[in-house]
Amino acid sequence: MSLKPLTDFLAGLGLETLCHTDKPFFSHLLGVHRLMQEAGCDEELCRAGIFHSIYGTETTQGFKLGLGRRGDVRSLIGARAERLAYLNCAMDRSSFDRAVQAGLEPHVITDRLIGEEVGLSRRDLDDLCAIHLFDWLEQVPRSWRGWDYRRDAYRRMAERVGDAARAAYDKVFAREAWGLCPPSGPPSTPTPAL
Repeated sequence: MSLKPLTDFLAGLGLETLCHTDKPFFSHLLGVHRLMQEAGCDEELCRAGIFHSIYGTETTQGFKLGLGRRGDVRSLIGARAERLAYLNCAMDRSSFDRAVQAGLEPHVITDRLIGEEVGLSRRDLDDLCAIHLFDWLEQVPRSWRGWDYRRDAYRRMAERVGDAARAAYDKVFAREAWGLCPPSGPPSTPTPAL
């Protein structure tokens, strides 16, 4: 599948003009997609990656497409990719971290939007780990949250996803030693929900 329909959809939402971690939000989304491709993630998972925060996340509420548009996103990227993107947006991160750390089935996370527990297959948990990890790896050198934000949790995700994810994690975190410091505070310009 060509990226053009995906990028056209995102551009139509105005994401080319929004900022995210001192970078255009649109560029961040493409960067996540690129990192996932480089790590060998399949096309379906890469599509979920580019839409990883389409509905807003627990920590990023600057842009969020209304949940009433899930069908539009599903038609564009596919049912499983949309479900993964939704779960990445809706998950309570502490429940996700616990599921990754426990590593035992059934894998359960909390959907913070509806306040219910959601069971995940091993494949779904692995794929959510990839999405969440590559989202962070793309932005950590610029993030005001700093290098230590959930460091152990992200390392566990990299270990779970496999060799390419571990290598990507190590490559990005090597930049910390180069003295690349993240910005000193949270973003100051919220953006509207659509």
